[in-house]
Amino acid sequence: MALKNIQQLKLQQKLLPQQIMLMKLLQLPTLALEERIKEELEANPALEEENEQSSDDELYENNEPEKEQEIDENGDPNEDESQLHTNDVEMEDYMDAEELDSYKYEISNKGADDVQREFVVVEGPDFYDLLEQQLYEQNLSEQQFTIGIFLIGSLDEDGYLRRELDSVTDDLAFKVNINATLDEVKTVLKVIQNFDPPGVGAQTLQECLLIQLKRKAEQTREVRMAIDIVSNHMDDFSKKHYEKITRKLGIDNEELKDVIEEIKHLNPKPGNTNDKATSSSEIIPDFIININDSKPEISINGRNLPDLKISNEYLEMLKEYSKSKDKQAKEATGFIKGKIEGAEWFIEALQQRYNTMLLCMHAIVEFQKEYFITGDEKNLKPMILKDVATKVNLDLSTISRVANSKYVQTPYGTFSLKSFFSEAMSKDDGEEISSREVKKIIKEVIEQENKHNPYTDDELCNKLKEKGYAIARRTVAKYREQMEIPVGRLRKEV
Repeated sequence: MALKNIQQLKLQQKLLPQQIMLMKLLQLPTLALEERIKEELEANPALEEENEQSSDDELYENNEPEKEQEIDENGDPNEDESQLHTNDVEMEDYMDAEELDSYKYEISNKGADDVQREFVVVEGPDFYDLLEQQLYEQNLSEQQFTIGIFLIGSLDEDGYLRRELDSVTDDLAFKVNINATLDEVKTVLKVIQNFDPPGVGAQTLQECLLIQLKRKAEQTREVRMAIDIVSNHMDDFSKKHYEKITRKLGIDNEELKDVIEEIKHLNPKPGNTNDKATSSSEIIPDFIININDSKPEISINGRNLPDLKISNEYLEMLKEYSKSKDKQAKEATGFIKGKIEGAEWFIEALQQRYNTMLLCMHAIVEFQKEYFITGDEKNLKPMILKDVATKVNLDLSTISRVANSKYVQTPYGTFSLKSFFSEAMSKDDGEEISSREVKKIIKEVIEQENKHNPYTDDELCNKLKEKGYAIARRTVAKYREQMEIPVGRLRKEV
């Protein structure tokens, strides 16, 4: 087949770089946005941080978290046109101008009352470093020490060695060039299992619990019985078949309760012991809602976001280079112009992010106004992304990006923005309710159940029907799993 040229007309829609940047910034939570701004400051020399607050009346002060933006009758924020749009950087416009309007090239991410806070993080040795320190204190041969370092590096984040020892010996031969026997590896592993925290180096949960029980200083009757149960009746214990255990051991429920309390105080994940303070990350709210005179007031958390502006030095450099006809000066002019345009796009994208987030949050609060005033989850109305998108006249994907990974601080606690979205369900009387209200009812019923004989999913379904919530059993099971509540058999207590 012969090659030939064909002319073809095509109509395509493509996103501009500014739109792509806005979409990426829109889905970032506050902490990630801080990092993104730092990256942009490092990558673009034409963008700089305004360290000192200017007293100039033209300073761009639109982003004050405490300032409440008014919403017009169409649900759009009422703002000056100069605040909504930043002019494109046209070199011909400002090269001849004697003075530059700073408000076009600056953005303030904090209000006048915001306090700049710096957080000092002190890092100590991690879990693996602590184990290696203990390994140095042991009287081991050079080969045993190398095996120990390899085993410590093979532990997972929970402190378990979940690999087969045969695989470990093979890896030692291929990666470290040590021909160790299985017995040598087991010997070194036993040494590591005596390290702190107790239970580290175990291969199974059963072994982890046994190591901790056997290392207890006082081997009381409860501890000895706990060792017996974990060693010989672990399957019945994990499934909470307490009747079988009491019958096999010849003990009553009170004795079993003491043994269970002993086991409950053990640590099933010894590897997380030293990371408890750092593993639970702090939740930084993206929105803050206060209630004044029964009216919700919304602000966006500025936190430690810096005030940004285009570098005056780069603007002056552009004016100087643009006067020259030299080839190198033209190249420098193109480079500087690109950096200034990139800085302007970034500042404008941050401003659009602010306006979009505030607009969407106003719509959500207006939709769920009764909840935000009372704090009662039963007042939450069914709401989906499409409801907000229709109200603010934005695309569904934009609302999804706003709701993704964002948190809102209210007088009743800090919640994920997604938690306010729920499906609509109908009660027996036809009233529409949200799925979150149903989850709360399920949780209340489970909290009030007899823990010696907890409800099954079928019984929970019947209890909900008595309260006027006609819900299928599979729906009850789905909501229970979403709340991370185990089945009735695993909720049973002695």
